[in-house]
Amino acid sequence: MTIRAEKDGEITVVTIDRPEARNAVDPATAEALFRAFVEFDRDEDAKVAVLTGSGGSFSAGFDLKHAAGDIGPEWFAEHDLDGTFDGHDDRPRKGPMGPTRLTLSKPVIAAIAGPAVAGGMELALWCDLRVMERSAYMGIYCRRFGVPLIDGGTVRLPRIVGHGRAMELILTGRRIDAGECLEWGLASRLCGEGEALSAALELAREIARFPQGCMRADRISAIRQWSLGPEAALANEWKSAGEFRKEGMAGAARFSSGKGRGGDFGEF
Repeated sequence: MTIRAEKDGEITVVTIDRPEARNAVDPATAEALFRAFVEFDRDEDAKVAVLTGSGGSFSAGFDLKHAAGDIGPEWFAEHDLDGTFDGHDDRPRKGPMGPTRLTLSKPVIAAIAGPAVAGGMELALWCDLRVMERSAYMGIYCRRFGVPLIDGGTVRLPRIVGHGRAMELILTGRRIDAGECLEWGLASRLCGEGEALSAALELAREIARFPQGCMRADRISAIRQWSLGPEAALANEWKSAGEFRKEGMAGAARFSSGKGRGGDFGEF
């Protein structure tokens, strides 16, 4: 198996396990990644997922050795998108790297060691948060080989770092190290060597402690607003009022009783 999906309490850890190829993704691995995240999203007991790679690498991208000899017209047809694609997961669609066309209902954190380059960078950008070891790096290395970004890189990168910075990375294909990733907002947090997974798990557990309905409603509203005008985005956000009735009123009562006053959230 090139993918391991393991439960750690309320956290699902998905590991790309092709260390001999620096966790490059071939079609079989993409299929396994896709299935792992569809199953995570449908698992009522799982709250947060962590995506990582084995052997000190996150992912070197799509497996170009495979692409050089085994990619035919049927592969392109399998991944074609048309006007019926709406991004909702009632009809989940697979991307070339696997889960990159899914809009999950729950958050995913990337735990990044070593390279997260080309399609591997696109996988990292698909995640909600990115924890990087200080020696880790990103880069659109596929620029050198005539391979375009077709797993959301040209969509998500500008939205995360802004158009100007995105264009600089897209056009030059240069390496961007973890410190600069943090400055640009590509990395959410940095950690020491060999600590990416443990740091991501700590962050995942922190998120899993919150009331999940309101957190997920805020998350999906922030994602959906990109395709909406301000008025429609505000109307969509207001749908979360139902979650306030389910969770927020009880939370407000806890605060009113004295819990969490002064920013002390140790008991939450």
